[in-house]
Parts: sequence; structure tokens; C-alpha cells
Amino acid sequence: MELETAENDGHLRESSSRKKRKRKEKEGKTRMTTKEEMKPTVSIAVAGSIIDNAQSLELATLLAGQVARAATIFRIDEVVVFDNRASSDVDTVVRTGHDGDESESGAEFLTMILRYLETPQYLRRRLFPMRQSLKFVGLLPPLDAPHHLRKHEWCSFREGVTLDVNPPNSKGTLVDVGLNKIVVIEEVLEPGKRITVAMGDNRGAEIDGFKKAVDSSSPRDQIGMYWGYKVRYCSNLGSVIRNCLYKGGYDHIIGTSEHGLVVGSSELKIPSFRHLLIVFGGLGGLEENIEEDNSLKGKDVHDVFNSYLNTCPLQGSRTIRTEEAIFISLQYFQEPIKRAEQLCNGK
Repeated sequence: MELETAENDGHLRESSSRKKRKRKEKEGKTRMTTKEEMKPTVSIAVAGSIIDNAQSLELATLLAGQVARAATIFRIDEVVVFDNRASSDVDTVVRTGHDGDESESGAEFLTMILRYLETPQYLRRRLFPMRQSLKFVGLLPPLDAPHHLRKHEWCSFREGVTLDVNPPNSKGTLVDVGLNKIVVIEEVLEPGKRITVAMGDNRGAEIDGFKKAVDSSSPRDQIGMYWGYKVRYCSNLGSVIRNCLYKGGYDHIIGTSEHGLVVGSSELKIPSFRHLLIVFGGLGGLEENIEEDNSLKGKDVHDVFNSYLNTCPLQGSRTIRTEEAIFISLQYFQEPIKRAEQLCNGK
């Protein structure tokens, strides 16, 4: 009887131990899922009026190219270009006249060039019709971002454009992904649409068989690869914040200005964030952008931004151009952002 009781106790302890192990495994999986979902993003907002100061289309194009290079070098997830319209809140349409672009604002021009440069070279001809504003883009250095793949390069994801041709003897959609052979995806999509395609886990599976269209954030979320920046146009500064595309909006917003607080990069503490926004003003600074926006009129910079910083306090020139300030500031924020991301990931 005592032996039987001992055996029962042993079984109970073993069963309890198994339950604890399963519970820990489940908790571990939950933590992993949460971490995957909590990958933070960094966005920058730039005043389109910086283009208005350029003396020619060629110089305006070179300026836009500098912004694109900075965003790519520092792995920015989103670039928001904002106009200086007082009250218009229509952000979805950018005018694209084909007989010259005289009606195009500086913000609209900058948005166009940023989108063009972020697009892999093999897709540009299909996605961007010839227009005056693209006349000098050939002078710009390439971004050479990870998703700008050559034909001989293999990657588990590729950017592609859907074609207006039905696949032979099958359903789905033909997609040009920059290879010698067109691929087929399972989904039926409208032609002329840019998509991200999951190519498979090995080179042998790269061409043959059905592929799958996935979210453009999949390369970043699944394999940790930087996959370029998204571009958004906004009518004014207030719209940048109100119409944030991320769920829950930006949880920390930083304004940059020569009138901002001076804090060393090593001493700056950015709180844990999901979606960080860093804002760069136009020719008159962020104070002028706030004053021009009816939705923000009367507000102080500290009402709009969580932090208001001077990232280059010992400047030798009276003025720092916005395209210069972007490079300076993004380098300044590198370590503080890294520390904040570690907080977010619980490290």
C-alpha cells in the first residue's frame, strides 16, 4: 500500500512537472510573439518647402536625393513630406500633371523623387511614366538599399509589379520581380500594383511554383532586413501627426531646431517607443510651420512635440540647411534610439 502511494506521488510530481514545462513553453512563445509585434519604427517628417529654395530643377533633384540617401543610410521606416497649407487636410492625392509640372508644389516634388528613388530600378519603368520632374534623377547616386536586388542575387523576398497578362493554364497573377523569368503568385491582383513577394527559403525554389504576396513589412519582421522607407504626403504639420498610419499613432515626437534644448547624445534618454517621429522644419523653422497651420495656431512647440532639441549647438555657420540637419540629427539620435529599442525589447 505504501509502495502504491509512493508511485502515485511520483506520477503526480511528474505530471505537475510536465504542466509547469508546458506553461513555461507557452509563456516563452507568448513573449516571442510580443517581441515580434513590438519591433519599433522610426519615421522622419520633412517640410517640403526646402525644395522652394532650390534655384533650378537640377538642384532641387539633388537636394531630394540627399534626403533619400539619409533616410536609407539610417534605416528610416517612413518619410513624411508635409506642405504648408493652412487648413487643407487632403493628404492622399499628389498632383501629377503630364504636360510639365508647373502646378506641383515643393512638397509634391519631394514626395515624387523620394518614391522614385526608393523603388528598385527594375520596377521604375512600369511604375513611373516619364515626366518633367524626373528629368535629372539619372544624376543621383543610387540608394543601393537591400531590396534593390540584382538579377543574380538571391533573397527570400523580392519587390515586384503585377502584369496585365494572365498566367498560362492557371489562376493567379504574373509578377515581374526583376529576374529573367516572370513568377506567378496565388492571389489575383490588378495590374500595375507594386507588391512584396515571398520567394521561398532556397535558391532552387526561387522561380518554379506559386509564390505569395506578403506585407511589405514581412522582410523586416521575419528576417530583420531593412526594406526601404514608405513615403507619405501631408498637407501640413498637424496632418502628419493626426493622420499617422500606424495603429495608436506616434508615441514619441521629437522636433529639431536651433532654438531647442541642448543635450549631449550620450545623455539623451528617449523613452521606450513603438513609433518614433523626428520632425525637420522648413526655411523658417518648425515655429513657422506651426504658425502657418490653422489646427496648431496658438500652440507652443512643447504642446506639439514631446522633445524639442538642438542637435548641432556648436555650428560655425549661421544656418544649417535642412538636408544637412537630417544627416547630423540622425547620427546624433543613433545611440539614444538604440538604447530605447533595447528598453522596448526588455534587454
